Amino acid sequence: MNTETLEASPLDANTLQTKKRLKLHAHVMQTQDESGLQYLEVDNPLCTARIALQGAHVMAWQPKFLVQPVLWLSSNARYVKGRSIRGGVPICWPWFGAHPTDSTFCPHGFARVIPWRVIDVDATPTGATRIMLEMADTPEAKRQLSYPYTLVATITVGRRLRVDLATTNQADHPFVISEAFHTYLNISDIANVKITGLQDCVYSDKMLKYERHVEHNPLTFDGEFDRVFINHSSDCTVHDKGYNRLIHVSKSGSDTTVVWSPGAEKSAQMADMGAPDEWRKMVCVETTNAMDNMVVINPGRTHVISAEYAVETL
Repeated sequence: MNTETLEASPLDANTLQTKKRLKLHAHVMQTQDESGLQYLEVDNPLCTARIALQGAHVMAWQPKFLVQPVLWLSSNARYVKGRSIRGGVPICWPWFGAHPTDSTFCPHGFARVIPWRVIDVDATPTGATRIMLEMADTPEAKRQLSYPYTLVATITVGRRLRVDLATTNQADHPFVISEAFHTYLNISDIANVKITGLQDCVYSDKMLKYERHVEHNPLTFDGEFDRVFINHSSDCTVHDKGYNRLIHVSKSGSDTTVVWSPGAEKSAQMADMGAPDEWRKMVCVETTNAMDNMVVINPGRTHVISAEYAVETL
């Protein structure tokens, strides 16, 4: 479906409230829940997926050859306008973590809580579905970032999931961003997994007041874990012996990887983390540019960060 066809379609909230379901493509339906949040439901020959238009947020993706979902979504996730959804692939932009100077601004940036609009939906030659979304130019977005830009997410769902985020500087001066795909991966149990691909990398450990060390071994977990791996542009793999599978995370345009597991105590303090032991079923492997690896974008230039997820059964 081309952009002209899509923009001529009745996508306004009133139409969705009446019809509840609006077909955008042979494999894509747009829906709306009781609170007015809108979603894209994808069901193609290769996978199913669900994307929230608030935040261009991939909430679910499951290739049809798999029994278990690949993404974790909290049973207590909040579906409220202006609030982030716990799980899936939240987009952190244009800063990662707290805003450096204003604590009233949205943690991890505002892109994940702002509405996005569909600009194109089509099928790839492999049978996957490709969806292009652009962040809306809202008063709240302008309040938190005053200079002009465009932000486009391209989400491709099939046997693999790929997310590309393109930032174009429309200003007459350079600007700096940090960013991340804060991806929650569904695992059998945090005690059953290890992560490879980060050996020999320098990391900053949030649990040790951001002390820096070098990682020598595959990552394993026995409590809260929060590390920022700096100058890391390589792939990594989650080995899950409980689900008998590997989750490969590859990326481009990213020089930081963050790995996070909240642990029992921190999870208990987070109302949207689900049941008491639900945190054990997730680990975050985040494709990021942060700390030493923040990105300078010159006027008229576009920076793209990309992540791709693939599952290999054993």
